[in-house]
Amino acid sequence: MKALPLIDTDRVSRMYRDKSIDLEGHRLLITNFVGSDQEADLSEPANCGGFGRIRHFHRETSDGWPSNPLPIDPAHAALGLPQASEVRAQAFQNAACNWRCWYCFVPFNLLAASPERSAWLTPSELIDLYLKQPDPPRVIDLTGGQPDLIPEWVPWMMDEISARGLQNRIYLWSDDNLSTDYLWRFLTDAQRQLMVEFPNYGRVGCFKGFDADSFSFNTRAAPELFDQQFTLMRRLIDLGLDVYGYATFTAPPRSKDEIRSGMARFVDRLQAVDRNLPLRTVPLEIRVFTSVKERVGDLESEALNVQADAIEAWQTEITNRYSSKERRQNVAQVALRLRR
Repeated sequence: MKALPLIDTDRVSRMYRDKSIDLEGHRLLITNFVGSDQEADLSEPANCGGFGRIRHFHRETSDGWPSNPLPIDPAHAALGLPQASEVRAQAFQNAACNWRCWYCFVPFNLLAASPERSAWLTPSELIDLYLKQPDPPRVIDLTGGQPDLIPEWVPWMMDEISARGLQNRIYLWSDDNLSTDYLWRFLTDAQRQLMVEFPNYGRVGCFKGFDADSFSFNTRAAPELFDQQFTLMRRLIDLGLDVYGYATFTAPPRSKDEIRSGMARFVDRLQAVDRNLPLRTVPLEIRVFTSVKERVGDLESEALNVQADAIEAWQTEITNRYSSKERRQNVAQVALRLRR
């Protein structure tokens, strides 16, 4: 894949925010999956009039990779359900993202606030569509795209869920690529407090790489924004949210020693945010979905191989830094400093 110019994250973020939220009308630009390239990768047909999809979160992963308890364990703990190996979620996808991760399973034309691939919907309309489905999942996943370009989405959904008396029945989960401070810039104190106090809400922030070079390679964002991810995660934790982490480890080729030392520094950075944050962070194996195939050149193919050595280095760091008892904890019970 030919190298492309770096993204001006501030400019692009504001542009896509302006294109994908109607503050006066309480409307959001939501992706319609029907006829899209992403539709081919869905395990079930698109639902909710094409604006939703059923997302299956599985605990089991590939050999050599840690199991993925997100959002299974936080959702089941919040809803008082027994542990499970998977959970069904009703996913809604906002139609814009400020970065272009080469491995993203979402086609780039679904990330560009395109009116041909999306429509304006209110949270009330989204909940109506959700409730019309047979056996609606008890988890609603607000995904993207980058949902935090429109941080109002989460508290607006919370208000609508509570207005229907569903706040104890539905678990709300949202993604964040740790790219903007919009949650603090555009939400009111009352909206942020609602997010903290809402009974069933969890949030995951994704670290795109384990150093500045891999971060920029993965996202096309400026390498110095790698550091900002940790600052934003600290602010989310300080706010008191129930927050978790994903991490992706694809990177340009380097030696195993360089990978090991880079991973050690990455885990150091996570622990500098909170000593237990690595125990709430799940590495995600990157796989090639339909929309990704045309983006994979020689360098991307090599990057896919790097993650095999990187996950080995991650596992070593976790084993060396935490006791077996700590590593066996339910991820939802791992204490962060404001949730102890």
